[in-house]
Amino acid sequence: MSSIRATEIKKGQTLVIDGDLYQVVEKDHVTPGKGQAVNHVKLKSLKTGSQKQLRLSSSQTVELAYLEFKKCQYLYKDSTGFMFMDETTYDQFPLADNVVGDLMGFIKENETVSVTFFEEVPVSVDLPTAVILEVTEADEAVKGNTATNVTKVAKLETGLEVKVPMHIKVGEKVKIATEDKSFLGRA
Repeated sequence: MSSIRATEIKKGQTLVIDGDLYQVVEKDHVTPGKGQAVNHVKLKSLKTGSQKQLRLSSSQTVELAYLEFKKCQYLYKDSTGFMFMDETTYDQFPLADNVVGDLMGFIKENETVSVTFFEEVPVSVDLPTAVILEVTEADEAVKGNTATNVTKVAKLETGLEVKVPMHIKVGEKVKIATEDKSFLGRA
């Protein structure tokens, strides 16, 4: 691991603070009229998902985490968590529900994703910006509703529920943004 100064922190970096991994969500460099400049850093725990704020002076240093990214295949869910397999070594490992639970609605079984490792321990799953999934349940459109900007809730093949336009039918493939579950269009 290497140390960086507070002024070198960037959004998206992963830091080691008190032995735990935190991803930088936001960073503001504030220069008040009097006194020293301060860095406000908003962090998200990769272990629990909780957020915390740090206030660092420009001269303070933090540990930058060395992360490794591996292509892994999602196999199945069982009592230990979501099972993944490293595609190069064929080693299988679980990721706990509290670590990747919200992300799994975007991942189909047997799909390959990038998994982040820290000191040979898997810590998170990296998703693409958008995924293509098939609609398995959706209400039928009522004549006249398809001309306006009306939406309905549709259930996708992974169990994820998203809002889609009224004209989307069961069996269609849709493109969904992984950041906010928004409908991007038909696939």
